[in-house]
Amino acid sequence: MTGQLPRTGRSDVLDNRARLLEAARAVFGEQGLDAPVRDVARHAALSPATLYRHFPTKQALIAETFTEQRRACHSAVRDALSDADPWRGFQGLIERICELHAHSRGFADAFMTAFPEVMDFAADRERTVRAVTELARRAQATGRLRPGFVVDDLILMLTAHQGLLHAPRSARLAASRRFAAYVIDAFRAAPGHADAAARGVPSRV
Repeated sequence: MTGQLPRTGRSDVLDNRARLLEAARAVFGEQGLDAPVRDVARHAALSPATLYRHFPTKQALIAETFTEQRRACHSAVRDALSDADPWRGFQGLIERICELHAHSRGFADAFMTAFPEVMDFAADRERTVRAVTELARRAQATGRLRPGFVVDDLILMLTAHQGLLHAPRSARLAASRRFAAYVIDAFRAAPGHADAAARGVPSRV
């Protein structure tokens, strides 16, 4: 007997799910979360009915679509907190979060808004805020992060960073890296703060 064996129903279901997730990453990644789910179905060359069999709501589709990016975000937070040099960890966290956002407009939208109906994203954002608060405390103790830094400054930075996501993909990552470098420089303590911290005395800067 020659030729391919007929595909099983289970195999078709798994293939369709994978195609929908790939399509969702492409559509949401470029258009953001406002993109209609019918565009995802069209990109996957499947019917909307098939999409809804796998993902009953748009929120469920979003949560599954960005699983890998969320894991990368968790990893960035863990690495930053485990770095023996808190300032280096702080810089690395900003760089990696900016890069994650630059790769996907959809992930940036979900992370920044904590997409109310997707509790996993709300928890991700809250976890990151707590981690940055602790990391900032450690970096400020070294005198290298400006004492006036508050976590809301990070949220403001990421909100501004979203403006880069409208740039062509070919230029987006390079622009994001430059943006991260400028932000890190802005968060850096003035020399007087760092020198005073090293001597263990209050700074007059």
